[in-house]
Amino acid sequence: MQDDHGNPMLSTEGTGPEFLVHALGTGFLVTKGGGVLTNHHVVEPWWKNEEISALIRQGLVPVVSRMEVYFPGSPGPLLAVTDRISSQADLALVHVDLGGVKRQVLTFDDGDAASLRGEPVLLMGYPTGINAALARANEPTLKEIFSSSHEELSGILTELGRRNLIRPVITQGHLGDVLPDEIIYDAQTASGGSGGPLFNLKGKVIGINFAVLGDFGGSNFGIPARYAEAFLLGRTSQ
Repeated sequence: MQDDHGNPMLSTEGTGPEFLVHALGTGFLVTKGGGVLTNHHVVEPWWKNEEISALIRQGLVPVVSRMEVYFPGSPGPLLAVTDRISSQADLALVHVDLGGVKRQVLTFDDGDAASLRGEPVLLMGYPTGINAALARANEPTLKEIFSSSHEELSGILTELGRRNLIRPVITQGHLGDVLPDEIIYDAQTASGGSGGPLFNLKGKVIGINFAVLGDFGGSNFGIPARYAEAFLLGRTSQ
């Protein structure tokens, strides 16, 4: 529900209508026990979000009501909870109950020669969220999906998973620069691709996608693998 100016009708006293926000992002398996690495701003969408921050300053307390993870080739969602959040970088670890789902754990490469300027890279993720998945379906399939899901997001995702239409977008590019705390590359992505793995020629993860520069497609940003490895091991990256 919105007012005449398009702002959500919220009450910090808890008397207003429920305001539910859906957030989509990317993550990848890093432990056999169901550890999925992603961005802090994916698991807490209000983190460093200026629009929501204004409401938080007025007393709004945002909470995650439900978190689900979909793996390519798996028909249904898996429930997930936030395990921990990094204090050093835009990273978070989510725990997923894998049940009988078998997926490969990705490995990191943080060596000096792992990320070199000009080297080819490959980025995987879900830019634009479900829009890219829906774009792969033909018109009859889209009508069936929307009809059976009643155009509700969780239902749409369930239908996409059942039809094996949840598959990551893969883009290729080159490393533009390698900085102590950032990797810059031109492999294309967009909102929804946050938390995706960036691979080098060896098929190892050298970065975690976390930001794009909207006015210049040649500048997408990743967190170096050493930050992720230190985070997973409970160390502070220097």
